Amino acid sequence: MPKGSAKLVASRKDEIVKAAETLYQTMNFKDITLKEIAELTTFTRTSIYNYFQTKEEIFLTLHKIEYERWIEDLESVINSHKSMTKDEIAKNIAHTLEKREQLLKLMSMNHFEMEANSRLEILTEFKVAYGNSIKTVKKLIEKFCRNMKEQEINDFIYALFPFIYGIYPYVAVDEKQKEAMKIADTGFIFHSVYELAFNAIKKLLMN
Repeated sequence: MPKGSAKLVASRKDEIVKAAETLYQTMNFKDITLKEIAELTTFTRTSIYNYFQTKEEIFLTLHKIEYERWIEDLESVINSHKSMTKDEIAKNIAHTLEKREQLLKLMSMNHFEMEANSRLEILTEFKVAYGNSIKTVKKLIEKFCRNMKEQEINDFIYALFPFIYGIYPYVAVDEKQKEAMKIADTGFIFHSVYELAFNAIKKLLMN
């Protein structure tokens, strides 16, 4: 167990996660090592093990934080509107996703390995944040689409979230990928996070 007060332990964990987040902005998950994370903190690689046993635990914690940030954005939408049309709902949810590109990037990772290589405690914390994001989207829909039945809301939720998990590969296309798709004649058309999310959410709400 790490030594120190709960506040101190939380602060040290936060420092480690922020270092991983900084690296993740320019590197892929598979290329990031605990040594590189340690170099951006006041810890040695060995001392990081006092707080996280694997790299996957660090990134699952970052993913949890990203869900919490998205929830804050959704709550802001809920609290700042008295009513919204379905078109306005789609626009507002799409804007919250547009701000959370890192969340979308984390969603596109291999969750089976990340979760399998994390302790139950950290996995549970992540699942709580994930579950709260579903509850918050449901809260938003219930407030502004009062004519939707419970089953219709659930159908919306379980169509929306799998869709969100697949957004990032469609918006993070590098030059080599563009060239390959051009040669393969895929007919790929680039869309922003907002465009993809707005169009999909609007269609889901209209069904």
